Amino acid sequence: MSASQIILEDFHSKALENNPLNDPATRRVPVYLPPDYDPAKTYPSVYLLAAFAARGLKLLNDDLWEEDIQARLDRLIGSGEVRPMIVVMPDASTRYGGSQYLNSSATGNYEDSLLELVAYIDAKYPTIDDPLSRAVMGHSSGGYGALRMGMRHPEIFGLVAAHAPDLYFEMVYQKDFPHFLRFFEKAGEEGYSQLLADPGAALSKGASFYALAVAAMASCYSPNPASPWGFDLPMDTYTGEPIPQIWQRWQVHDPIHMAIAHEAELRQLKLLFLDCGTYDEENLLYGARILSSRLKSLEIPHIYQEFEGGHRNTQFRYDTSFKVISDSFSAP
Repeated sequence: MSASQIILEDFHSKALENNPLNDPATRRVPVYLPPDYDPAKTYPSVYLLAAFAARGLKLLNDDLWEEDIQARLDRLIGSGEVRPMIVVMPDASTRYGGSQYLNSSATGNYEDSLLELVAYIDAKYPTIDDPLSRAVMGHSSGGYGALRMGMRHPEIFGLVAAHAPDLYFEMVYQKDFPHFLRFFEKAGEEGYSQLLADPGAALSKGASFYALAVAAMASCYSPNPASPWGFDLPMDTYTGEPIPQIWQRWQVHDPIHMAIAHEAELRQLKLLFLDCGTYDEENLLYGARILSSRLKSLEIPHIYQEFEGGHRNTQFRYDTSFKVISDSFSAP
C-alpha cells in the first residue's frame, strides 16, 4: 500500500482580493490524499474547517500525545472504519483571528472564498461532484462555519458535522464582554486601535486576547463601513450595557435562530451531526442542546451526542464524525 499524501495548495481566491484588512488573497491549503490514491478513481471529499485563531495547517501540527489529522485518517482508512476520501483544510483566518466563514464588509468575503475553493478542488482532483459525496465539518468556530455552510449551501455540502459549534451567542460571547471592557478602560480608543492594527505585537505586550476576540466577532456579525474600525461594538464601552439594535444583528447569525430561517435547507441535508462536551468551558453545551431541541421540534433529522470532556483536547471526536460521514456518503 502506498502512503497517504499531504499536498499544499497555494489557492488564490478572487473573493479575497482587496479585502478590507489587506489579508492575503492567496492561502496555503493542505489537501489530504488517501493511501493508494489513484487519480483514475473518484473520491468523496470533506472540508475540515479550523477553529478561531487557527487555519488548516494547524491540523497537521505534531503533538506529543495526539495524532495529527493525517495519522488519524490513515488509521481510520487503514482499519476499514472509514472509506478513502480527500480532505481539504481551508485557511479562513484574518488579522483579527478568524472570519467565521462568512462574508463581511469588515473582513472580506470568506463564504464566497470557500465556495471558490470547492470549485478549485473539484477541477484539480478526482472528487465526486455531488453534495451527497461532499461534507463540511469543524470544531468550535469551524463547527459554526460547517453549520452555516450547510444551512446556506446544501446544494454544495450535503453532509455536516459540527463539534462544539458557536451557538447561543448570549452564553458564548457575552461572557467575554467584561474582559473587553477592562481592556478598553485601560487602553482607550487609541490602545484598542493599536491592538487591531497589529494584534501579534499587542498580544505579546499583554493585550487581552478576549478584546481581540470581541473585535473579530463584531467584524463578522456587526460590520459597519462608516465606523472608524469598520464594525460596531455590541455594548456601550462606558456602561457595559448591550446595545439592542447591534446585538440583534449578532443574533441573526446565531444558528439557533438561523435554523428557523433555513428550515427548508436543513431538510435537504443527508447528514447533520452535532456534538459537545458536557463540561465545555465556552458554555457551548447549552446552545447545542437548544439547537437539538429546536431541530426536534421542526422534525429535522439529526444526530446529537454529548461526551465526557470539555472544549479542548477533543480531537478524538473526529473518529466519530469521520465514521458517521463515511457511512453517510453515497455508495461508491
